Amino acid sequence: MSQDVVLDHVTMRFGDFTAVRDINLTVKAGEFFSFLGPSGCGKTTILRILSGFTEPTEGQVRIGGRDMAGIGPNQRPTALIFQNLALFPLMTVWENIAFGLEVRGVSKEKRRKRAMELLDLIAMPDAADKRISELSGGMKQRVAIARALAVEPKVMLLDEPLSALDLKLRQHMRAELRAIQRRTGVTFIYITHDQGEALTMSDRVAVMSRGRIEQVGAPSDIYDAPRTPFVATFVGENNRFAGTVASVEGGVARVDTPAGPLAGKAGEGVRPGDPAVLFVRPERMRMGQACPNQLSARIHHVDFEGSFANLFLAGPGGGELIVQASNDGALPSLSPGIELSLGFPPESAVVLPASAEAAA
Repeated sequence: MSQDVVLDHVTMRFGDFTAVRDINLTVKAGEFFSFLGPSGCGKTTILRILSGFTEPTEGQVRIGGRDMAGIGPNQRPTALIFQNLALFPLMTVWENIAFGLEVRGVSKEKRRKRAMELLDLIAMPDAADKRISELSGGMKQRVAIARALAVEPKVMLLDEPLSALDLKLRQHMRAELRAIQRRTGVTFIYITHDQGEALTMSDRVAVMSRGRIEQVGAPSDIYDAPRTPFVATFVGENNRFAGTVASVEGGVARVDTPAGPLAGKAGEGVRPGDPAVLFVRPERMRMGQACPNQLSARIHHVDFEGSFANLFLAGPGGGELIVQASNDGALPSLSPGIELSLGFPPESAVVLPASAEAAA
């Protein structure tokens, strides 16, 4: 039987507060699936519901077709990795990894053998007899993953496990986690507020806001084709042009804005005469190139980051614009005060109903 994880009309209330609202979602067996959103959006509540630490107020959770109602955390086919890892400092590395097997009554010989297999999997074959205090942050992370895998879960639940690591180690561990997930084939459900983690590691991402799922899709779909203003603004940088829809034709919406008429791909619910917002990514805007969409803006300041430069500009109507320019060795002089001609094609922008911003 398929080991899909299904959330069927799941709602969670705490008194008068609704933390999760009518979630309908299927995570496919073997997927690396991430819930992405700001603090308080409900993503950790969903993880607690999946793990069995919290029973939903309404709805049903099914794993492998089995209703999880009334089934506690220790009886579910899941393993949970917390932010603080909760490793045992007085145990050796292999004893930490095999702890769940010891609780299940597995013999020491079999526990040691399984721990050694998992140490090979996480590329730490010589660390079996080390103490936890002898390990780096990244090594501790891998030990926590191995300990969770030791009990052979069908679903691995990860609650922001990289949040305490420094940036370089965090980036390294993204690749490590993804590689381990691919080698084992275990379903990973990952909770994060970090867009880079979600976009880099996931097969699919659910973006959440105020207890609701705003959009589910592949990372490229989430980034390139946001369906709501919240997704457009939360996931990556976006330039925002508010205005009124003048026309919608052939999937392209034309919007009258303070910067002049601009066009982009029409999102769902965009209609002529309605207020709307056109979003375009900083890296999709071009300097000094003839494009169907044209506007002028004056440089406020420039952040040079080596391979690229972020230009912060005062746009028409007083709003701030960001343009990301690649450093191809031919960057023009970009001093504050210079006025630039900017352009972008309609296919690089998306137009969404402004009324949806309040709901987001």
